[in-house]
Amino acid sequence: VVCRDGCIKAVGQADVIRNQFSGVTFENIIDCSGKCVLPGLVDAHTHPVWAGDRVHEFAMKLAGASYMEIHQAGGGIHFTVEHTRKATEEDLFNTFKHRLERMLRAGSTLVECKSGYGLNLETELKMLRVIERAKQSMDIGISSTYCGAHSVPKGKTATEATDDIINNHLPKLKELKLSGEIHVDNIDVFCEKGVFDLESTRRILQAGKDIGLQINFHGDELHPMKSAELGAELGARAISHLEEVSDEGITAMARANCAAVLLPTTAYMLRLKQPPARKMLEEGVIVALGSDFNPNAYCFSMPMVMHLACVNLKMSMNEALAAATINAAYALGKSDTHGSIETGKQGDFIIINASRWEHLIYQFGGHEALIDYVIFKGKVVYQNERCGTMNSY
Repeated sequence: VVCRDGCIKAVGQADVIRNQFSGVTFENIIDCSGKCVLPGLVDAHTHPVWAGDRVHEFAMKLAGASYMEIHQAGGGIHFTVEHTRKATEEDLFNTFKHRLERMLRAGSTLVECKSGYGLNLETELKMLRVIERAKQSMDIGISSTYCGAHSVPKGKTATEATDDIINNHLPKLKELKLSGEIHVDNIDVFCEKGVFDLESTRRILQAGKDIGLQINFHGDELHPMKSAELGAELGARAISHLEEVSDEGITAMARANCAAVLLPTTAYMLRLKQPPARKMLEEGVIVALGSDFNPNAYCFSMPMVMHLACVNLKMSMNEALAAATINAAYALGKSDTHGSIETGKQGDFIIINASRWEHLIYQFGGHEALIDYVIFKGKVVYQNERCGTMNSY
């Protein structure tokens, strides 16, 4: 039972609920007989605001070019930056809106959305305004992340870029937050060899923390950087990627209650070593999942991410479901309101046309036929047009 305020009023056995609310009228009643109701999925890491298609790079990757080789040849992030800088705010918003709608249809009701394809103050703010606009106008939850340190801009050193972010970008974000124009939740840095080293990363993350942003950053993806140790030391809420995390870093994250946001699509598409999910889980790290949707890893679907997590990261289906709901909400600092079906939490659900919830993971790529309803704050925001007319098996 969900109230008009969008929060869950009651959860329980059908007959108990019927008796408890016998005298109440409801705007909408959904018969879920033979179906499963799950919490709305939470995508803890995406880069969904950009212009400039990079489909041509996929062939380069398949031919054996590494991420950094494409980057150094003028592709990768810099290709997207060039196109995003040229795009109008309206164009960016329209493509972003379309992508969010696709994520919603795949069951995501809360999505972390990063800037990071501007690398200058003007374009980063343009991206953050687009994210803010979607926050205010769309029926989907958004956690916004400033990721101005996604790459070192052309013509600058990492130290110069770091100084620019600390002295110009972050003070402006603080000013816009105080005026109510833009509300940013997280600060992110791509801590990587040839991008931002450990010391530059530390400086940026600390400066972001000082203006009230949660630390939630890219680390230990392509090279062991001791990012996990740094994140634990700084009180990071979450660290993403972690394919090359050290044993000491895993222990430090577990002790610090710092979530690991694992991105199985990226490791799969870039043919990287898979992050050590089993070791993390055994050590007590809070493991979350994200799609890492971006021009380099084009996947909207958290059910497919969960499937890859089970097959490639050796997670159980229960672990994958927790990682794509309550743990992903934790990674965004929202587990008190999102990520599970509990009284008082936000009424975000998906209803799947199957008698066992595991079908959501088992049917690889089958979510389009499986998901009958997506509900956000108690409101049906997506209903499958074939709902009730087909068997999803």
